[in-house]
Amino acid sequence: MFPTADAMPDDVIWKRDIYRQLDLTKDKNAPMYYPVEPMGRQVNLFTYLFRLILTGRITAYAYKLDGNESFAPKDKLEVKDMLERYGIYYEENGGKLTVADSDVPSAEATRYYIKESVYLDQRTGTFTTKVTALCPVLMRGADDFSTEATPYPLFWINYDDVAPWLAKLPMMPSDLNNVTNMTADDYFAMNRYDGKIYKTNNMQGKMLHNYCPTDSDMVAEQARIEKQIDDFQKNVWGSGFLPDTTKKDSLDAEMAAKEEKPSKGFLFHSKSSKNSSANAKNTATDKSGDTAKKEKSESSASPRVSARRQRR
Repeated sequence: MFPTADAMPDDVIWKRDIYRQLDLTKDKNAPMYYPVEPMGRQVNLFTYLFRLILTGRITAYAYKLDGNESFAPKDKLEVKDMLERYGIYYEENGGKLTVADSDVPSAEATRYYIKESVYLDQRTGTFTTKVTALCPVLMRGADDFSTEATPYPLFWINYDDVAPWLAKLPMMPSDLNNVTNMTADDYFAMNRYDGKIYKTNNMQGKMLHNYCPTDSDMVAEQARIEKQIDDFQKNVWGSGFLPDTTKKDSLDAEMAAKEEKPSKGFLFHSKSSKNSSANAKNTATDKSGDTAKKEKSESSASPRVSARRQRR
């Protein structure tokens, strides 16, 4: 077991922690959901994580009411309590817990909470978006009397702990290509998921719904946060880092002028240059002719003065 990616440095100069909600019914997030039931060696993400936790290969941490993750030893999840709390049938033999494939509630795990950190690495001068925590969510309660399901967040998992295992989980990334040429770790490392922001780390510890009373306010706030991150990445090196479109336009105009200007090193002229010179001569002739006509008209239009001898 070895780390699959470089850990985030502790001395980064800028970082923004964001919590996203992933809906697995969307196409971009579907690789985490299918197949719902194991098909040979292929299992979905929840079944894979559930098996790792049940066998003690990775450690899960309790989901707190405030939604913040804590990877302290005191917050380790008691797996048996979690199974009993959410009504997951299990068997215990000699202190070992076992759950049948049909009893794993993978079909209900249609949502995930993830925490990602966007940070500036001053050593390389690059921005990186790294997933740091995962939380599967069971959606229950939808029936004939209620169309909306209730989310039940199960536990938090430190992504660095599970990353070596995710590198062994193959995924099918597309409906058009059924080859499982991607792993779950590749999926998260390349940020192939699509999720809406529901919380950011702030000094007051508020979620977006705490200060966004309407859905339109929520959408506007999510767009504002996304724009803040994009603007910081674009402007971190100053305005000189951005492409100067004015300079590009002036260079294009200069190149166009050079192309129109005839070369001095050749004795012959192109057909276009001859036509242009002929047009210039005609224009000059027309101008001279117009000038002469104008002078003639002005002279004819001036009053004639004559002296008449008076008869006596």
